[in-house]
Amino acid sequence: MKCSIPKGTRDFLPLEMARRNYIFDTIREVYKTFCFVPIETPAMENLSTLLGKYGEEGDKLLFKILNSGNFMDGVSVTDDYKKMSLAFCERGLRYDLTVPFARFVVQHRNDITFPFKRYQIQPVWRADRPQKGRYREFYQCDADIIGSSSLLNEVELVQIIDDVFKKLDINVTLKINNRKILAGIAEMIGAPDKLVDITVAIDKLDKIGLDNVNKELLDRGLSEKNVADLKPIFELSGSDKEKLNQLEVLFQNNEIGTKGIAEMRTLFEYIDDNPTQCTIEFDLTLARGLNYYTGAIFEVKAQDVAIGSICGGGRYDNLTGIFGMPDVSGVGISFGADRIYDVLTELNKFPSDLEQLTEVLFINFGEKETKYCIRCASKMRKAGIKTEIYPEAAKMKKQMSYADNKKIPYVVFIGEAEIENSTVTIKNMATGMQETISFDNLVEYFK
Repeated sequence: MKCSIPKGTRDFLPLEMARRNYIFDTIREVYKTFCFVPIETPAMENLSTLLGKYGEEGDKLLFKILNSGNFMDGVSVTDDYKKMSLAFCERGLRYDLTVPFARFVVQHRNDITFPFKRYQIQPVWRADRPQKGRYREFYQCDADIIGSSSLLNEVELVQIIDDVFKKLDINVTLKINNRKILAGIAEMIGAPDKLVDITVAIDKLDKIGLDNVNKELLDRGLSEKNVADLKPIFELSGSDKEKLNQLEVLFQNNEIGTKGIAEMRTLFEYIDDNPTQCTIEFDLTLARGLNYYTGAIFEVKAQDVAIGSICGGGRYDNLTGIFGMPDVSGVGISFGADRIYDVLTELNKFPSDLEQLTEVLFINFGEKETKYCIRCASKMRKAGIKTEIYPEAAKMKKQMSYADNKKIPYVVFIGEAEIENSTVTIKNMATGMQETISFDNLVEYFK
């Protein structure tokens, strides 16, 4: 049997896990400083929870789970079975963490206090075509505030994004838009019923270019006049404030578009009062194809690595309404840990000490010496020093090769002489120098 894993998934070696945990821990600590609390939800949800929340394209990427592994026993597998299979799938792997969170809020509304600030770091699954920076199984690191429509929440999320990437030492550009502005554009060109088609198409502008976006808009049922009327939108120029002023002129008597501009101005005023290290841009072509966004939307790109977005999110005003709890506004962001990993790897910006999984190795000379080693190792571990004892009294060459292969910087020898004198002998593997010290000074030596 050939060993393999499904396409778009990966195994992680110990060093890779140390680096991934560095990313998770950095994000988690920032979330905690903004008083977000952790939750978890199941890997699979009812399909009724997931379907219809991500748009037509998103629904195609849902992994569906058969009700039972043996539900078709005794039935021949035919083309009809393939067509019928959807009827036997009541559950699916979660596509993101936001829709399950909305379900969680409704289900536990009596157990939480609003506004509720939660973070969640778990894997999600998408039946996408695997490529660089795009996997079928990957982790998201979400933070959401639900039960408040205040734009202060958007400001805090911008500050979280800035803090996380500052700590990770990644130069980023944060692009911001507002779905109300996009809705205003749809009204302005006379196609308010085509908002979803417009947002799905222009969200691909960076990937496929303007000509292909225009072609897709026509394919989605917009008229040539609709597409032509969009041209001035793509040609707006100047500073963020100047673009908003130009839009305001185009949005005369357009209530929803004008409201979106007002929200953007307020958000930028807050940001101007609290400058960020990351570059912030108003990007009118940013759409984020998920249907549930209704206000501000965010997307973060690394400046020094060619890769897709590494963080994104936005405001959703009624996501809980589909589960029977209407008029509850929320806003959230999600860090793509796997893409952040790829960025840090390419830039060689992981801390070097992450590679040091073991700091000290005790050489094993036999049962009597091992008992002494256990005492020493316990003392070291309580002091936070990463310590291990070679498990068997193997040949010295084998134990030293183990230390070399793991790049362990120090080995400790405890033989009969050391036990008799309450000492230990330490070898620096880089220099080859050895010295003998008192057992009592062991921790202090390594500290």
